Amino acid sequence: MKIQSFLALAPAARASLAIIIIALLAGCFGGVKKPQPTELQPVTALVSVRQSWTQRIGPVNFPLDVGVAGNGVAIASDDGTVALLDAQSGRDVWRLALKTPIAAGVGSDGKVLAVVTKDNEVIAMQAGRELWRQKLTAQAFTAPFVAGERVFVLAADRSVNAFDGQTGRKLWAQQRPSEPLVLRQSGVMLAVGDTLVVGLAGRLAGFNPSNGSIQWEAPIATPRGINDIERLVDLVGSVSRIGDSVCVRAFQSSIGCVNTTRGNVLWTRPANGVQGIEGDDRYLFGTEADGTVLAWKRSDGERVWSSDRLRYRGLTAPLLAGRSVVIGDATGFIHLLSRDDGSLLNRLSTDGSAISAAPVLAGNTLIAVTRNGGIYGFQPE
Repeated sequence: MKIQSFLALAPAARASLAIIIIALLAGCFGGVKKPQPTELQPVTALVSVRQSWTQRIGPVNFPLDVGVAGNGVAIASDDGTVALLDAQSGRDVWRLALKTPIAAGVGSDGKVLAVVTKDNEVIAMQAGRELWRQKLTAQAFTAPFVAGERVFVLAADRSVNAFDGQTGRKLWAQQRPSEPLVLRQSGVMLAVGDTLVVGLAGRLAGFNPSNGSIQWEAPIATPRGINDIERLVDLVGSVSRIGDSVCVRAFQSSIGCVNTTRGNVLWTRPANGVQGIEGDDRYLFGTEADGTVLAWKRSDGERVWSSDRLRYRGLTAPLLAGRSVVIGDATGFIHLLSRDDGSLLNRLSTDGSAISAAPVLAGNTLIAVTRNGGIYGFQPE
């Protein structure tokens, strides 16, 4: 039974931006038997990969984004430990104990790292020391985005805040009307040229990063249904960007692509996934809520192939590495599927706990982080 968490935003008359966490059962109610994960079949390794190093950090139960910039890999744990690792060797470049639980992270531009705490504070770090802390007006579940010597934060009340990367001085804030429920999951924030692209409910929005003015909005999904739960729409990370084309998933609703120069929707297609997507100039890849792995044409969203070999295995968002689509699961395995047809190329093991974030690639090292705090580096043989 997969449990999805949402934030309920209380009415302003009762408490401004008061937040209550509600656990909702996604597609499964009492008395309904939980689907069993598809049994894994033996694999013949067609892509040769070896584990080159392993590291440890504390347990990871928040929506972790592993920050990659050059050869540096930024990791954080529940208890407030933040580490910058060398991707080639796995050794610590530095490690810092913030001594406060983390709610979202890690954003990194290779120099400044940033996280958000459960106390609604943005904390920026550099070279193993804390630079500054700033208080937010609401919780955040999306890793801060660090770029252009600024730190951008998307909060659960649909506000976007910009801070000076070195001093923490607030540069601007943009507040949009918030919905009754907000998905407790990592959202969308990235730079495309001189535009800050942010997911706001079911829309992609282009911001001027200098002053916070909104330049365009493009709808990927629109609210439907008769209650707040059914009407919830949220864009979830990760996304696929090629040039000015950004393709994204709306939670349990659709996928679509937007031209970020013109700010217009290129196409959308129904899709029932809960994790972000990845892609190249030909295809997009993603997983449905039941663990079916799909590939679509980037040009128009037509389906290319599907694979049900990983159904009900609690999959992460995918990563593209060489000829492989790399996906982690809830039992600590990392699966390498062919980009061309979804066939199995290899399977890698970790510590048996869930892969807590989409795997990442730093140089030639594939990196995965587990729920129990294991950090694993894999390299081609």
